[in-house]
Amino acid sequence: MIEIKELVKSYGSTNAVKGINLSIKSGEILGLLGPNGAGKSSTLRILTGYLKSTSGTVSVKGFDVNEHELEVKKLIGYLPESAPLYSEMLVYDYLKYIAELREIHKEKIEQRLKELAELCGIKNVMHKTINSLSKGYKQRVGLAQAMMSDPEILVLDEPTTGLDPNQIVEIRNIIKEIGKRKTVIFSTHILSEAEATCDRIVIINSGKVVADGTPDELKKIMEGDIKIKITLANANNVTEKLKDFEGIDSIEEKEFNDNKEVTIYSTKDIRKELYLYIKNTDWIILNLSLEIKSLENIFRTLTQEEINEK
Repeated sequence: MIEIKELVKSYGSTNAVKGINLSIKSGEILGLLGPNGAGKSSTLRILTGYLKSTSGTVSVKGFDVNEHELEVKKLIGYLPESAPLYSEMLVYDYLKYIAELREIHKEKIEQRLKELAELCGIKNVMHKTINSLSKGYKQRVGLAQAMMSDPEILVLDEPTTGLDPNQIVEIRNIIKEIGKRKTVIFSTHILSEAEATCDRIVIINSGKVVADGTPDELKKIMEGDIKIKITLANANNVTEKLKDFEGIDSIEEKEFNDNKEVTIYSTKDIRKELYLYIKNTDWIILNLSLEIKSLENIFRTLTQEEINEK
């Protein structure tokens, strides 16, 4: 549906985007993840036709963004980081105004406003002024304006910035609901948001793609860094006895409250094999756990590698 090829954006001598290549399928919820200044907003602005690229191409359903800007904008609903709201207007009046700008047929405007009020959870604030709303409700109103023309693609730039934890969950749920019927692309530097919301995550840093895949696929990038922790009672010489155990790369052992705390590094999950081995000894297992590789650890590793390469 969307093809980005060798995309470059320069601001004077600064290259914000450095040759990004990306294909986005219809129906995906894709998270563009990266630290501040990574090039996320520039990429989204070029995709939506609000910014011209320095070089490279972006096409949406076969339409080149530069050559068919109007056709592309008809396909996309866009919510920038700072929602384009008129603070003195009532929510209802603002959304009606947006509907008229988007050339929604007059007979269909009321029905469309009702649908968006339900979808975005703003029914109870439709007759309040926008400046009286919380940040969370303002974001919902921004989502409603982005969805007004029922676009095939929804692009959201940092949609949860500045929200409290409850508001973040609310916006996340709305995005998931919208994603059942549309292609959704949103940028964030909040790792938990990407992991909880997206079908696919693209990590960019310093204007380049450094990883691309599902959350589980990204975790496999660090396949050889599995960590198993075991707490044992009545155990002696654990390292010596396990050093030749198949699948173990290295072992760390220390005393804690008369017990042994053992950390095992492996290329695969060998908890079952370890349990069966220990079962046949005099050792007592007090705890056996796998340390899950978080997206945060992967993100830090990948972005740190990019910094070190400079």
